[in-house]
Amino acid sequence: MDRLGNKKNRKRRRKIHIRKKVSGTPDRPRMSIFKSNRHLYIQVIDDLHGRTLASASNMEKDLLDIKCTVIDAERLGQVIGERLNEKKIKRIVFDRNGNSYHGIIKSIAEGARKAGVQF
Repeated sequence: MDRLGNKKNRKRRRKIHIRKKVSGTPDRPRMSIFKSNRHLYIQVIDDLHGRTLASASNMEKDLLDIKCTVIDAERLGQVIGERLNEKKIKRIVFDRNGNSYHGIIKSIAEGARKAGVQF
């Protein structure tokens, strides 16, 4: 198998392994992060009802200046944290979606924590 296919397969297996243990409830929803090379997407999901409670992305009109960097990812984490505070959601479960917990993923989590969300 080529190197790229092998890398995608490893990420898919990590994602499945994480999702076996992490699930969102109405009291403690799941914050899922998708990261591409150019964009970041964050969703807060209630898996029991299959409903997205809040979302943030750097493709939104007011967040277009946020790039896919560590510093800007922390700002995006603060935005999602503020949106969760408006909906009175204080505790979440963090789903890193197969990505390793460093760099951009870590700074999103730290930004949400600064906004007052507990993991």
